[in-house]
Amino acid sequence: MTSTFEQTTPDATGRDASGPRTGGRARRRDHTVPPWLFVAPALVVYAVVVLYPSLAGVMYAFTDWSGIGGFSFTGLDNFRELLADDRALESVANTLLLTVAVVVVQNGIGLLLALGVHANIRSRALLRLIFFAPAVVSPVMVAILWKYIYNPDNGAGLNGLLGAVGLGSLRQDWLGDPSLALWSVAAMVVWQYAGYSMVVFLAGLQGVPAELHEAARIDGAGSWQRFRYVTWPLLAPALTINLMLSTIGGLKLFDQVYAATNGGPGTSSETLSTVLYKEAFVYGKFGYSTAVALVLALFVAAVSLVQLRYLRAREVTA
Repeated sequence: MTSTFEQTTPDATGRDASGPRTGGRARRRDHTVPPWLFVAPALVVYAVVVLYPSLAGVMYAFTDWSGIGGFSFTGLDNFRELLADDRALESVANTLLLTVAVVVVQNGIGLLLALGVHANIRSRALLRLIFFAPAVVSPVMVAILWKYIYNPDNGAGLNGLLGAVGLGSLRQDWLGDPSLALWSVAAMVVWQYAGYSMVVFLAGLQGVPAELHEAARIDGAGSWQRFRYVTWPLLAPALTINLMLSTIGGLKLFDQVYAATNGGPGTSSETLSTVLYKEAFVYGKFGYSTAVALVLALFVAAVSLVQLRYLRAREVTA
């Protein structure tokens, strides 16, 4: 009697080898979602929030738009006005001075702090927390705090401390003196972000092999020589990150300046960012302010690219 069921022979994996396999895997392959669909929502949001406003800003830089209503194209008039604006040109000089001061001092202090807390001391974890804490505070709150520290009254803040330790002759109107206001702002920025630079340098220090220091010590190298010829070259990537971040931050600095001095006294602490803000939201010259913003963006991009190229080349040769 013939069976109504055909006997099939399983293959080595236990699957039926009597016919072609056209099961779930092929069907799943046919219904695979294209990968670009997963990034499409994020790309749409990015285009609406970032790309469109940026491109619109470039267009408005060549108009006389006042923020509301219509506008007309004025060609390069906004840029000619920028080149003839003494306040804007002074703000460029202030921005560069502030950036240089912040980059040099912030990274110098950050490196010293990193070397200090990297040592095998019992309280290094607490010190890292203390030094990094200001970096997570709002820049506006930092500016308000330092306005109290810079109180011009002889018995308050920094002036009171100087008087208490017998240095009363050094008391100043820190934010009210045109020759000191810009450097006072630089000091508060350095205080806030030196700990951030410290953390980046610490990451670089932890990547330096201890065997290299030990070999250099056996060869008779002192502490300075080990730092100069072993540690410093291997810190090149961390230095690149810190210099790039502090330079970009210094060039577009706004919060601390506006909250502490509002660009004053006079225009002594005015930066390109504060000029941009005032032209748009105080004087209603949105077309001119977007021209300033475009110049600032191009300037930051150019400086960053040149700096990055140099620092990357240094990483290779270090």
